[in-house]
Amino acid sequence: MEMKDALLVLLPIIAGLISSYLTYYFAIKQKKSEAILKFKEEKYANLLVLLQGFVGTTVSAETKRKFFEEQYKSWLYCSDDVVKAINDMVELVITSRGSYPDPEKGRKAVGDIVIAMRKDLLGKTELSPYDFRYIDVIEDK
Repeated sequence: MEMKDALLVLLPIIAGLISSYLTYYFAIKQKKSEAILKFKEEKYANLLVLLQGFVGTTVSAETKRKFFEEQYKSWLYCSDDVVKAINDMVELVITSRGSYPDPEKGRKAVGDIVIAMRKDLLGKTELSPYDFRYIDVIEDK
């Protein structure tokens, strides 16, 4: 009977400890996932804004330079699809050096980057690369 009494005391204690550990583990894992997602959102937003340096009247050597600085860092946090989409756009820029790239290819390359970012952050998207557009803002004089 002593073993049965010991189990009646120890079993709830062991179950409580295991339950506490699992709760702690999953809470920490959730917080880590949220922190990573927030970090990626901020970094992707930076890349997205800097992509303006390649589009329309917003083309700017300084913005391109900042984009490439951020792009080098992106190897640490971007998904494989985002890295590949950025590399495809960079390849398009390199091959058309000295002239403007085909606007349709450029629009698709930028759209592919945005779609890859959305898939990395949201898990899925039904948008196509052509759904994303930069709008040139023309100032009135």
